[in-house]
Amino acid sequence: MPDPLRSLVDARSSRYFTRWIQADAARPALVEAAAAQPMDRAFLQQRLQADLDAGLALNAAMRRLRNLVVCTLIERDLAARADLAEVVGTMTEFADFAVQTHLAALMTEQTALYGMPIGEESGREQEMIVLGMGKLGGGELNVSSDIDLIFVYPEDGDTRAGDGQKQLSNHEFFVRLGKKLIGALAEITEDGFTFRVDMALRPNGNSGPLVASFNMVEEYLVRQGREWERYAWTKARALTGTAEDIAALESISRPFIFRRYLDYGSIDALRSMHAQIRAEVKRQEALHPDRSNNVKLGRGGIREIEFASQVFQLIRGGRDPELRDRSTRVTLRTLAAKNLLAPEVVENLLAAYTFLRDLEHRLQYLEDAQTHTLPVSPEDLLLVAQMMGYADSAELLRALDAHRKIVAAQFDAIFNDKQSGESEAETPGVSDSDGLEGLTDALQLVGFPEADIAEGAKRLHLTWQSPRMQSLPEASRNRLNTVINAALPLIAALNYDQLPTLGRLLDFLEAIARRAAYLALLTEYPHAMKRLIRMIGASGWAATYLTQHPILLDELLDDRNLKAASDWKTFGENCQRQLDTAPGDTERQMDILREAHHAELFRLLAQDLEGDLSVEKLADELSALADTLVDLTIKAVWQTITQRHREVPQFAVIAYGKLGGKELGYVSDLDVVFLYDDDDQEAPAHYAKLAQRFITWMTSHTPAGTLFDIDIALRPDGASGLLVSPVSAFEKYQLNAAWIWEHQALTRARFCAGDTAIGERFEALRERVLRQPRDYGKLEEEVLSMRRRMRDAHPNRTTLFDLKHDEGGMIDIEFMVQYLVLRHAPEHPQLTGDIGNIALLRLAGKLGLIDAPLAEEAAGAYRLFRKLQHQIRLQGAERAHIDAVRVEHERACVIRLWELVFG
Repeated sequence: MPDPLRSLVDARSSRYFTRWIQADAARPALVEAAAAQPMDRAFLQQRLQADLDAGLALNAAMRRLRNLVVCTLIERDLAARADLAEVVGTMTEFADFAVQTHLAALMTEQTALYGMPIGEESGREQEMIVLGMGKLGGGELNVSSDIDLIFVYPEDGDTRAGDGQKQLSNHEFFVRLGKKLIGALAEITEDGFTFRVDMALRPNGNSGPLVASFNMVEEYLVRQGREWERYAWTKARALTGTAEDIAALESISRPFIFRRYLDYGSIDALRSMHAQIRAEVKRQEALHPDRSNNVKLGRGGIREIEFASQVFQLIRGGRDPELRDRSTRVTLRTLAAKNLLAPEVVENLLAAYTFLRDLEHRLQYLEDAQTHTLPVSPEDLLLVAQMMGYADSAELLRALDAHRKIVAAQFDAIFNDKQSGESEAETPGVSDSDGLEGLTDALQLVGFPEADIAEGAKRLHLTWQSPRMQSLPEASRNRLNTVINAALPLIAALNYDQLPTLGRLLDFLEAIARRAAYLALLTEYPHAMKRLIRMIGASGWAATYLTQHPILLDELLDDRNLKAASDWKTFGENCQRQLDTAPGDTERQMDILREAHHAELFRLLAQDLEGDLSVEKLADELSALADTLVDLTIKAVWQTITQRHREVPQFAVIAYGKLGGKELGYVSDLDVVFLYDDDDQEAPAHYAKLAQRFITWMTSHTPAGTLFDIDIALRPDGASGLLVSPVSAFEKYQLNAAWIWEHQALTRARFCAGDTAIGERFEALRERVLRQPRDYGKLEEEVLSMRRRMRDAHPNRTTLFDLKHDEGGMIDIEFMVQYLVLRHAPEHPQLTGDIGNIALLRLAGKLGLIDAPLAEEAAGAYRLFRKLQHQIRLQGAERAHIDAVRVEHERACVIRLWELVFG
């Protein structure tokens, strides 16, 4: 280990270190010993106790310990033996230790004088909770930083005074305690100070009471809490207090800090706060030119990195607990992991943060001063450059400028005022005060189709005159004006359906008008507005879906997420992590699943509308999404069953219908059957409860909507049968009692989620049933009878062709495939594969069971019918009806194949 006096720390660098070392011949050895071990809590306690045992008072001993800690960090840092994490972590640990140690000693003194403070409601003894704010709260304290504190206590009441003791109210008791704590930390003595203390972040700032009860804190945050205080409270960390009291305080502060919705209004609030800070810095620099070049508050400085990370916390922290970490560095890494910032951007910001914080420390090492500006003296600037490892000042300044440019560019990308950037090029636009004539003129100016202008102006006017819009506050109306004016040129530029698109947009805006955060998103992110217009222009169903789930606007922000390929394993793991953050909170867990489902479905919808997915690929993806959510729900629901007899249920979900055949659409029901294989006497009751709760979790309408409608009609004995069946009973039913139509349904059934052993047993049973020898005459009669009943149940009273139900449509193709499987699987086992109708038609042709060219044409018809059905439903239609002439050839092919199969 290098001698501390011969390392980089000498008179050419930290003058404070040099003065302190030279003042006492024993100090170099103390630094050397301290530098050889971790300066953890045990070290701090040991060093403090040694001085106390030597007769020093606590205040003096703590100040000497502080000087030793700082000087040891200077030595280790400048000798390249400590990184930034160690420096800020050690300073934070020492600050925690100092506050806790002093508070404990002062509490003992005060209770001896006045007795113990007691809560008047609970009757419990009261303790003062000291909140560390700023860099102390975030665990990233500077070596020469002051500490931002807030003092709170749980309840009002009085002290329980004994003989000779003076009774005080709890408030007065804690005010006295707080003042003494500040003095113990901050008073300057011959040994210096421990920490300067700043109390300005408390409720009502310096004009407010020194300490506040929980009730006072709650009332202040609800009634008066400002946006900048949300930012400050993201760092709040309790340094003292009981776990119960800390949890109670967090339950008060968390709703204030983190909104339940995605709060894009935070961008404008932080932008304004940053502008005020920059204005004050510029004013100070003008008054004091020697204070220029502020690495903390200047352009591209530390504060801009902190804002860039914390804005995501304020926007999303209410919905994502992983974004509530108090550390800037941890938060940045989380943003990269969640793809909220590109990994390369985060790496650049972390590198800049480390550089700027290291530089900040070296500025402070010179004189142990709380400074953030580069020194005016060329000599001192050279010393700082050398401490940073640069040969001269110019090299340091070049590196500083490079980092600042990176930070400033990223800050601007997040915080630039999107509302004012193109004001000169904008047309006058519409206003909520315009009459029909003004609206007509505005639509003409943006290039709206002439034929649609009158109707469009009328639609705009009706929207503005609606009671919901009329009752909006002025700020919201102004923001809505901004959104509509940004949207009109985009709608006019579409090549189709401008008037329907305007109507869909206005319906959407009426639905979200009271949610300022959504309007803020559309004004802050113009590219999100462009994608919104494209999507609702292309699909009425997409417009309705967004109106029902406006939180999905957030998904429009990042093309990388919208265009990303599916990774269902990772998706499931991410969902499970989020579920694990809300154990026992059924409503929140249900919403987590719904929000995840909506986001993934919306991603697939975006790719679908861009033409990136075939109908078959989309169905595969939607089916995989449903499988994953079914599995997650089963696991989550099982945890809600008290006194469950095993940790992992021997329970499986079998998928039928569209889910079973992997042909799921955006709004398809899930046809399922529940099986279990468990001899425990508690099994029937527990698995019945699991199935019932599963259905409830899937179908209940929560603030986040629903997951899926569930159909359980295909279980053994239908509506009169048990909700959950033992595998053995299901096997017996399928082999001996099931109807032909139930075996038809089995042709596209599969294991979906749960116990894989049950799944394997089901698959074996399915193949065995499908390969059973049958009475072919009876089989044909039953299939045709069922087809007639289905057609009678869905009469077509239009002159159009129903793609699904009419003769020559999709259900005819599906029935033919099911019949061919049941008829020929005994001699052709490959027909039992759950490979989809198109592949099974081709396989039947290849095996010579039907005419191969005709099978190919029928397969093509099925693909076209599905595509057309999908396009029609994207426009919001319930039934897929088209002009029969469009599919005359395909329909004729299906009818010919039907006649060939059934004679």
